Amino acid sequence: MTKTSRGGRLFRLLRSLVLAVAISAVSTLGLAAYWRLIGGGEMSLHGWIAMGLGVLGTVGLAWGLMALAFRSDRDGWDDRVDNHLDPGIEGSEDRKDEELYY
Repeated sequence: MTKTSRGGRLFRLLRSLVLAVAISAVSTLGLAAYWRLIGGGEMSLHGWIAMGLGVLGTVGLAWGLMALAFRSDRDGWDDRVDNHLDPGIEGSEDRKDEELYY
């Protein structure tokens, strides 16, 4: 891997991270405004921290799982799965439709 491609990947990673943080910040502020609108009262500092960490954790988890799914597909791990019993795959003649549970 060349230095320029590493720099490009780092830039894309940082850009994605900044975008995720911005989305979570806007979501947090939007939820807080909606909370006040419906008469939920003021949120304490601990409430802000908890909601911010919850939104950040959710966005981070979603981002990480999607990155793993894309990496698995790109590296070919999905092609190596032994799914010979899958009724949708050609050549899976060893099972009949009557034996399948839907």
